[in-house]
Amino acid sequence: MSFKKLNKLSLLFLKLKDKKAYKQYKYAQQVHEMPIIPLIENRGKAFINFKHSGNLGDIIYALPAMYALAGEAKINLYLQTDNFVQTDGKHPLGNVVLNDKSVALLTPLLLAQPQFNCLEIFQENQPIDYDLDLFRTMPLHFDKGHISRWYFNVFATTYDLGKPWIIVKPDSSMNDKIVIARSVRYNAPFVNYSFLSNYNNLIFIGLPEEYELMKLSIPQLEYKKTSDFLTLASIIAGAKLFIGNQSFPYSLAEAIKVPRILESYYLSPNVIPEGENTYEFSFQPQFEYLVKKLLKNA
Repeated sequence: MSFKKLNKLSLLFLKLKDKKAYKQYKYAQQVHEMPIIPLIENRGKAFINFKHSGNLGDIIYALPAMYALAGEAKINLYLQTDNFVQTDGKHPLGNVVLNDKSVALLTPLLLAQPQFNCLEIFQENQPIDYDLDLFRTMPLHFDKGHISRWYFNVFATTYDLGKPWIIVKPDSSMNDKIVIARSVRYNAPFVNYSFLSNYNNLIFIGLPEEYELMKLSIPQLEYKKTSDFLTLASIIAGAKLFIGNQSFPYSLAEAIKVPRILESYYLSPNVIPEGENTYEFSFQPQFEYLVKKLLKNA
């Protein structure tokens, strides 16, 4: 790859003269400095080791890439916890992306998937075949695009995102329920959930404080507490309809392919629904129309 680096004066001149060329130069600089990712063919190994340290939702969206890269091999996933991150104060884990408690909640769900062999906390010197965190070192725009496809782009693989990639037994007690999850992050402006008060059998999943906030708009809303994410996924899988924003519960709904409606956040549209029985909205009339339509056809 040929790349001519400009000095500070030349770079300033380029910025003032041609902003488009300046942006292209900055991107080329990022590409030039990015690490070399070894692209590994399937070696016929019985186990493939993956590492990840991202948000819970990022881990769910990374599963298709793991399946594609592992081939017929079993998956060992090692999660690095307690990585400090600066946030807007609304992240559910505070100033860390992933902690030991969230790994413990995730473990039953992933170990219930046929291709998974183990899920453990990452330890130094643990042999790793694919470090999935490397996608964050790439010159990608993380506030847009498609989270699952970021991994495809970096590791030169693909997977059919229109089919389920998490399999769980549906909770049959949810068959007539509308299951709702809405974090305080990624809220579309001017969207109001209060019209759902006109419907029955409304269940909220998520954090207690998220529930209390939603209950102000939907007084009859019921809260469903879960012991782990396998239980959470079973509730979502059994739902008549799932409604959620760009948060962890929606990543499960997308992976399971339950009938679902996504509240899409215009400033960070990086969750892209795929497959059947899926819709998205950013505006109130469309939101109300979709709920009415899906429940009529359910």
